Amino acid sequence: MTVYKSGKAWVDNLIVIKALPNEHEFSRYGFSVAKEVGKAVVRNRVRRRLKEIARVTSVKPGWDIVFIARPTAATADYQQLKKSLEKLLFRAHLIDKDETIHAGVN
Repeated sequence: MTVYKSGKAWVDNLIVIKALPNEHEFSRYGFSVAKEVGKAVVRNRVRRRLKEIARVTSVKPGWDIVFIARPTAATADYQQLKKSLEKLLFRAHLIDKDETIHAGVN
């Protein structure tokens, strides 16, 4: 809840991320997919994809990050979501540039 109120936001056409530094040596993630995205099957598919992308992406430690899917995420495939998420994390300085280049985002 604190991340929603006090966190800084970065917006893309597929995803919004809100991030706030925490006092831990690791980052924590939250995922939000509203009913506007689609029915339960679609929302769960988007959530699963976002969770997997966050799991394989190397994020700097010490952050609380909430990934919020926008309605256009319902029609996006895995690669589109991955590119969008990595671009936002890079803009937020939460991912290293070297990591992004290796992942295919310039």
